[in-house]
Amino acid sequence: MAGAWSAFSPGSSPDALASRLAADIAGEPREVAAFAFCDSHGNVIGTRRIESRCADSVDLPLRRIVADAVLLDAARVVMAHNHPAGEAWPSRADRDVTARLARALAAVDTRLVDHVVVGRDGATWSFRAAGWL
Repeated sequence: MAGAWSAFSPGSSPDALASRLAADIAGEPREVAAFAFCDSHGNVIGTRRIESRCADSVDLPLRRIVADAVLLDAARVVMAHNHPAGEAWPSRADRDVTARLARALAAVDTRLVDHVVVGRDGATWSFRAAGWL
């Protein structure tokens, strides 16, 4: 975790973290979700990557993600996932799971700061920038 991610500490902006997560998964042939867990100052204190077994969806284990946040004592989480065969626009399922994850994290005093969707062409769409988080 430390290596390349340490360049984002201390106090990296959510935009910089989201861009880094998006770049890391942009070329993946299957859906991948990536998470950066941050302390209250924006320092990255942990990461998680969840790879799908199929090309067009990824199951997000919400309990595991919330457990990671609790174990790391994270105050903030930034998330990105890719659509290797499609546009960056979030699907209905993306919107639903984002709302569920934000609520689950809020229950343990952790804020989902952003969820960035990466399209097959590398274009991105941000929940935070759209005012949805």
